[in-house]
Amino acid sequence: MKKIRVKIDGIETEAEDRTPVLSIAQKLGIKIPTLCHHPLLEPYGVCRICTVEVRSGRRVRMVTACNYPATDGIDVLTNSPRVRRDRKLILEWIMARCGHVKVIEDLAAEYGITEPRFGRGDDDCILCGLCVRVCSDIVGANVLGFVDRGSKREVSTAYGETSEKCIACGACAYVCPTGAIQIENDAALVRQALPLGPFTPIHIPFMQAVPHQPVIDRESCIYFKTGGCKVCEKVCEVHAIDHSQQDTYEEVEVGAVVLSTGFRQFDAAKVPEYGYGVYSNVMTGLEFERMNSASGPTGGQIVTSEGITPKSVGIIHCVGSRDERNHKYCSRVCCMYALKFAHLIKEKTGADVYNFYIDMRCFGKGYEEFYHRLLEEEVRFIRGRAASVTDFPFNETEVGKLIVRVEDTLIGQVRRIPVDMVILANGLEPTEDARDIARTFNISCGDSFFTERHPKLAPVSTATDGIFIAGACQGPKDIPDTVAQAGAAASAVQSLVSRGEIEVESATSIVDAEKCAGCRICNTLCSLSAITFDEEQKISVINDVLCKG
Repeated sequence: MKKIRVKIDGIETEAEDRTPVLSIAQKLGIKIPTLCHHPLLEPYGVCRICTVEVRSGRRVRMVTACNYPATDGIDVLTNSPRVRRDRKLILEWIMARCGHVKVIEDLAAEYGITEPRFGRGDDDCILCGLCVRVCSDIVGANVLGFVDRGSKREVSTAYGETSEKCIACGACAYVCPTGAIQIENDAALVRQALPLGPFTPIHIPFMQAVPHQPVIDRESCIYFKTGGCKVCEKVCEVHAIDHSQQDTYEEVEVGAVVLSTGFRQFDAAKVPEYGYGVYSNVMTGLEFERMNSASGPTGGQIVTSEGITPKSVGIIHCVGSRDERNHKYCSRVCCMYALKFAHLIKEKTGADVYNFYIDMRCFGKGYEEFYHRLLEEEVRFIRGRAASVTDFPFNETEVGKLIVRVEDTLIGQVRRIPVDMVILANGLEPTEDARDIARTFNISCGDSFFTERHPKLAPVSTATDGIFIAGACQGPKDIPDTVAQAGAAASAVQSLVSRGEIEVESATSIVDAEKCAGCRICNTLCSLSAITFDEEQKISVINDVLCKG
């Protein structure tokens, strides 16, 4: 690109030919006010506030700096008496429409305007077009546009109605210089959804992520919704962003495999009597954990969907666990994370906290002591499975509350406890594809959790040599137990790899070739897939390496 020499307010500099004067001035640190310019959008020059004086030879012109291309040898004045006079007049015209907008009033004060000659208008929109252009040129939604003419001109959606094309990205509100655009009920929407995912499309998954690099969330990225934007790709100097990148599959030869597929949280909607998905102030344990996080949607503040600090909170234990209708097993972690929630709520809000439990199972080191600490903090424990959650009041004290109906087995009465918020302590269950993975690696399952070779002597090994398990895929467990089991699995793999060879079971099954009828029943019954069928001899054959006798 051709280089030119430009002088701005007496400062000579070198720039690329046809670069807008505003861009050159900004690089020099020279302030030129503007209301309709954004670096990611094409220059528009409609507000005229960025007017500057350009001298080229004997010719003097008043131009808008944002879209005036610099040429070699020009002399630009950004704060001359003529420039200040023109900007003052432009500001008075703008104030005749938008006389009470703070950003306009601040600019007017800089140019000595106390009371504009043409009066003050009550509109907030200066018709800069930033919202219209960002919606069409970057987002690609084309929701906003200009309607009418003259003094009736305004920014609106088609026919003034809510558009289905709007993805509520908030870009229009973000670029609006006067704050004329507001996202309705923004805080309520955020709290209602309590997203467990990222707030921005580009994010680092978590602080300990390896590699510690940002990723793009396809569900919230504008490009994957409308095909527009790609701003990140434009501003990335090292060209590290590729929106067309697809998942790839790689084959890797290994000597051992550790299965650590984790768990999923029980879907509280399967217990409709607790009102999850019906009442906005009924949430799962994971959603409350996200709310309580400093990086969460409320900045770590514990609030209801209305944004109010709760005065009373109910925590229902064993949702989906120890239940004949769902899972009979105990999920182990629910009691302790429910106690943690109770402690945090007490500490942050001072609210009354009710725990509705069947039995308190504080199984770990220091856990029982933590339970007694909560008793001293006056957290209330009601022994009995909660029957339902409703918002139907029986008296004035229950109006506007969620009522937890529970049978208190210690006093033998059915009680109604009014609270502002209900937290469901969901149980743990295997991942959706756990049985498919088990079939792939020839291991067995119990309650859809992977089964170990021996609960005491081989807790991380499986019936298939070289396949180990760790974490909640083997059964519900907390973080300390998961870490311990993961370490044991890693040690088992290291031991296997360092030996370089494995010992094969000496006592294996055999097939009597003379008696085998080729029915293949044994092929399907063998859980280790150690029996195959020989198509030539029409008999079953034992694989001695896989067979365990």
